[in-house]
Amino acid sequence: MCTFYNLGCIFQKKMNLKFTIIFVLANFFLSMGLISAEANAADTITQERYDKVCRWGFLNPPECKKQIIKSETSNASKNIPSSKSSEEQKVKIDSDCRWGLLNPPKCRGKDSRVGTSEVKNTYERKQSKSFEEDNHNISVYTGTFDVIDKEGDDQTTLIGIEHKNKDLFRDTWIGRFSPTTGAFITGKSSVYIYTGIEADYNLGPINISPSFAPGYYEAGDGKNLGSALEFKSEIKIGIDLFKNANLGYSYSHISNNDWGDVNPGTDNQSITFSKKF
Repeated sequence: MCTFYNLGCIFQKKMNLKFTIIFVLANFFLSMGLISAEANAADTITQERYDKVCRWGFLNPPECKKQIIKSETSNASKNIPSSKSSEEQKVKIDSDCRWGLLNPPKCRGKDSRVGTSEVKNTYERKQSKSFEEDNHNISVYTGTFDVIDKEGDDQTTLIGIEHKNKDLFRDTWIGRFSPTTGAFITGKSSVYIYTGIEADYNLGPINISPSFAPGYYEAGDGKNLGSALEFKSEIKIGIDLFKNANLGYSYSHISNNDWGDVNPGTDNQSITFSKKF
């Protein structure tokens, strides 16, 4: 009981009541803050978690509908300077993308053979050349049709033309390939129109170009090769004369692979002049 120090007692009681009220309010607001934080946490998902589980489209789990928050760890990792140079970061080498024409679809626009900025720029310049920048190679040739004709009645002259587009060249681990299309006519009105693929191997100024091309053959007044469908295998050896020009020799064999009624075949040789336009 407060008897002697009546005023002191009353003051003490008021102070105790005030501290009690402050303590209760503090606990109330603290608990509300925790509840709010839990609610916010329940309505959010971290970027790392989202990247890990939310990649299935409409099959995504419900948590993928939450608000995405970026963690401090991810932000900090972005601020860490990379040990690689900026040039190395630009040119990423993918071990799966080194087969040129045989690359899988994911490698479009990538080529692991491009290792430096200088090589990359050269490669991009080659890829971006237009018609006016010497991308089209036109060859004219003339020579002898059926050079090993035993009877001597089918041997005649031939003259032809051939086209290659440098934009369509593809580098692979077995060589550099491009489509080729051409036609020739003989002195006895035989006609052969063909399209196929040709490889290019450069040894300094010397060019070696094997090719294979199926085509349509019309005998005319010349040799009967046994079928309209014939296959031409050819090897060319050329030398660069001056800028964008090449002079070469070619030897070819044409036959129907025994698919026709007869398959006498024919061997041909010619001198070829090529010019880039």
